[in-house]
Amino acid sequence: MKNLAFLRKKSGLTQMQFAKKIGVSTSTVAMWETGRRKPDYPTIMKICRFFGVEFEQLLGVAPAGRLPDEDIQIPVAGYVRGGQPAQARQEIIGYELVNSQLAAKGEIFALKVKGHSMEPKMSPGDVVIVRRTPVAENGQTVVAMVGREEATVKKIVFQKDGITLVPTNPDYMPMYYTARECESLPVTILGVVIELRCKYE
Repeated sequence: MKNLAFLRKKSGLTQMQFAKKIGVSTSTVAMWETGRRKPDYPTIMKICRFFGVEFEQLLGVAPAGRLPDEDIQIPVAGYVRGGQPAQARQEIIGYELVNSQLAAKGEIFALKVKGHSMEPKMSPGDVVIVRRTPVAENGQTVVAMVGREEATVKKIVFQKDGITLVPTNPDYMPMYYTARECESLPVTILGVVIELRCKYE
């Protein structure tokens, strides 16, 4: 799946948008692109049909074209915990390059992951690209603020009487907040994760 990220970006799609079109989760697409998981053969052929490419082009055996230049810098605005919420550090610790198609998706920024609660989908050192928005759809991966100075990255599940921030690592417990707690703490959504960039550090 060497060229999956290339083909997706060439089409101007975020991981989240592509996942919806294929019928899988954003985190599944991220794991395909980082090599942590491989799709089955029928799914590979579905992806080939979607992009209009041959099997060899998807795998990277044959060239698949050229991407728009990634020449727009966005800040890596500190760390976000993939674990229990921790103080959100509001300093720029680096930059990521994106292309104009991704930059056009809205106000975007990057955060570096700490902690292990989102493994195997996200690991410490990985970088998430986030579209700033105060709302999210049920099941999306979000960066949420708990209280005034705490941030965490989790899958969000909405319930009638509150929300649950759900880790992907079964060793960690979901964090449930009642509607009243969401207002009093408060619990707010900073943005939706639209791309995961695996960093081998």
